[in-house]
Amino acid sequence: LSLKGLLLVLGDVKAMVLGSHGDLMVPLSRYATVNGIPITELLDSATIARLVERTRNGGAEIVQLMRTGGAFFAPASAASVMVESILLNQSRLLPVATYLQGEYGLDDIVIGVPCRLGCAGVENILELHLTDGEREAVQISAQSVRDQYDPAQKILAMN
Repeated sequence: LSLKGLLLVLGDVKAMVLGSHGDLMVPLSRYATVNGIPITELLDSATIARLVERTRNGGAEIVQLMRTGGAFFAPASAASVMVESILLNQSRLLPVATYLQGEYGLDDIVIGVPCRLGCAGVENILELHLTDGEREAVQISAQSVRDQYDPAQKILAMN
């Protein structure tokens, strides 16, 4: 991976996203690092903004490039990491779609947040300090998930 003259190994890049999958996900760029160095020390704000947008639209980009689907790559990779963390009781901190009961100001919803994941499943939910803008973006993302509940229930009722 090359960004602004930096040659990076993907395994050195750590980042966190919250919310739903897709264009309303909330990438937390201020928590993103390369070998522990904040990306704000390595990249200018315009480059970071482009990366945030590319993260939000990455699934659609892959589908478009493959032309026959391909939205399974990222979820399959994430599922593999989660299964490994559970089976090996690694208690890894991972972005996981989990049921919230007040965390992040959200109740009765399943949405992506950082969780410690081990052999018992979700061991705890890490509630990160969010800026007002990040908190608002998470609320918008959660509402988009809620807006899909009724259509999903109707589809399930037809079967």
